[in-house]
Amino acid sequence: MKAIHTNEAPAAIGPYSQGIIVNNMFYSSGQIPLTPAGVLVTGDIEAQTHQVFANLKAVLAEAGASLETVVKTTVFIKDMNDFARLNDVYAEYFGEHKPARSCVEVARLPKDVLVEIEVIALVK
Repeated sequence: MKAIHTNEAPAAIGPYSQGIIVNNMFYSSGQIPLTPAGVLVTGDIEAQTHQVFANLKAVLAEAGASLETVVKTTVFIKDMNDFARLNDVYAEYFGEHKPARSCVEVARLPKDVLVEIEVIALVK
């Protein structure tokens, strides 16, 4: 196993890694809308989702993977009423690539954010 760390995404705020590579698979920790400096992106679901994807792209790159090699995502959303708007932003990042996905509404996320996303990806 190899732990992944990049300064291009927010540091882990607990006893965990930004992600782990096992064999040729990368497993990310959930990314929330914090900037790499640790500043919380406030605003609507779209703004927060864009920051989450910036973070995901950074940890994927550090692992030798990319959005194009993602095989599975898990999306945690605070309010399912935001699902369509989140989906519009999500589609911007994946385009024609359609990884498997789960999406669940949760009662509360760290720092009371609106969205958290984790990925599993093939390492190139």
